[in-house]
Amino acid sequence: MLEPGAIIRKLSAVLGPKAQGRAAKVVVGLGYTAAMLQDGRAGVAYTFHDQAQGGCSVFGGKRPLAGQEASALLELAASRDPIEAAVGLAVAGALLSPGPADAAPGDVLDHLDLNGEDSVGMVGFFGPLVPEVRRRARRLVIFERVDLPQGDILPQEQAKELLPQCQVAIISSTTLLNQSLEPLLAACAGCREVVLLGPSTPLCPEIFSGTPVTMLSGVTVRDSPALLQVVAEAGGTRQFSRLVDKKNLRLR
Repeated sequence: MLEPGAIIRKLSAVLGPKAQGRAAKVVVGLGYTAAMLQDGRAGVAYTFHDQAQGGCSVFGGKRPLAGQEASALLELAASRDPIEAAVGLAVAGALLSPGPADAAPGDVLDHLDLNGEDSVGMVGFFGPLVPEVRRRARRLVIFERVDLPQGDILPQEQAKELLPQCQVAIISSTTLLNQSLEPLLAACAGCREVVLLGPSTPLCPEIFSGTPVTMLSGVTVRDSPALLQVVAEAGGTRQFSRLVDKKNLRLR
């Protein structure tokens, strides 16, 4: 089994030699973090604001972020500090933009094979997907960062126990930021489909070699300045959805 954080460290290793240029602007918002490079490309990653440390100075790294080498900021993706990790992952998204040419546009469920016999495990609550997954699959189990079961939502700790009973797993890419992805993937070893989903998803197939991941579903930024403005004003996916393109990359 991969050690926690192994995949995000691999991302830095793969992109580091190709990371050219500097950051033009970095915004750490309450909902998301965004980074724009001097060439105009941008990336976005979730902000775990509830896990921020350091009081009113929640980013403890070198300042200013604007003007720093992209390669230096990329290394933050592997940080154990969730705010620093978000900056690094956002920079990775910018470096990977505009994404692989063979990535398919549209919603993830347009490209995901579900049938009436499937049990689906969803790590992270993706509200817009829930009704359609329930319609197409036999069973949906949702795991979130809660202490006790809340209706259909179970504590994330139960995912390792129940995911082996699923045929399909949909996992939030925020698990890269808190380095909880690797044990979840070990639990998904027998799943037919394993999807890494969300704006934080790095569209970098090399780093998922040897894992059960079958599809990456993320976004590429179409209007960088506008997206950074939304993020600066504490906006989330509803506000910046018109500024990004959904991309789905099948790995196997």
